[in-house]
Amino acid sequence: MIFAKNLSYHYNRKTPLFQNLDFEQTEGSIIGLLGKNGAGKSTLLKLISGLLKSKTGSVLVNGFKPYQRRPDFLSDIFLVNDEPFLPPLTITSYLKVYAPLYKNFDIEKMHKILIEFDLQGHCNLSKLSHGQQKKFVIAFALSANCKLLLLDEPTNGLDIPSKSVFRKVLVNSVEDHQLVVISTHQVKDIESVIDKIVVLEDGEIVFKNDVCSITEKLKFNKVSTYQKPQKSFTQKNVQAVLIPFNMEQMEMKQKST
Repeated sequence: MIFAKNLSYHYNRKTPLFQNLDFEQTEGSIIGLLGKNGAGKSTLLKLISGLLKSKTGSVLVNGFKPYQRRPDFLSDIFLVNDEPFLPPLTITSYLKVYAPLYKNFDIEKMHKILIEFDLQGHCNLSKLSHGQQKKFVIAFALSANCKLLLLDEPTNGLDIPSKSVFRKVLVNSVEDHQLVVISTHQVKDIESVIDKIVVLEDGEIVFKNDVCSITEKLKFNKVSTYQKPQKSFTQKNVQAVLIPFNMEQMEMKQKST
């Protein structure tokens, strides 16, 4: 699905963002691409989608070189940007124009998700709030049924009820043949839906593992007195991820009543 080898990229020659970065993912997973602001998450998604071209290294997505932007490649990949740009069209008109560009687009699924997000076909996209625009683009992306779905900070701009609906429709919409990569620093918004965790920091992948393997290494006990964990995972600034992963033992203090 995604095979990136030895990627190097820089906006400023003096401060390279990536150097010899490897990133490989296969279908059938929802990946949480985590890291602080400026870690390079959005840039990596743009390299994968072909909006940027790596300085060195190679990227293959679904067998295509993304930067060539071939129609067969574009019809099976969708990138949801953090800041959506939508034309002054109604939702109904937008679907008539853009849905045919995606060979597996499911218009019935689209209508169901629009109902979940409380959006109507007569709404003018350019007049919607930022949060409403974000919900529409997410609905469209999920309905396109692309093999690869890239979501860049999808919960930014969504209120709490909408975040809950987002998680619901995401889990109900994604199929086994698809790969979803969610870039975010708002871990709590997606922690219940992701299958794998990839942590990006300072141009490097500093951690990657599936959630099942991580949770197998967590242990919760009731203790009468607090005992410091024997060993914990620490690496650079990974604690910003807010998930206590890869710990051999973690004990919680709870007073007996």
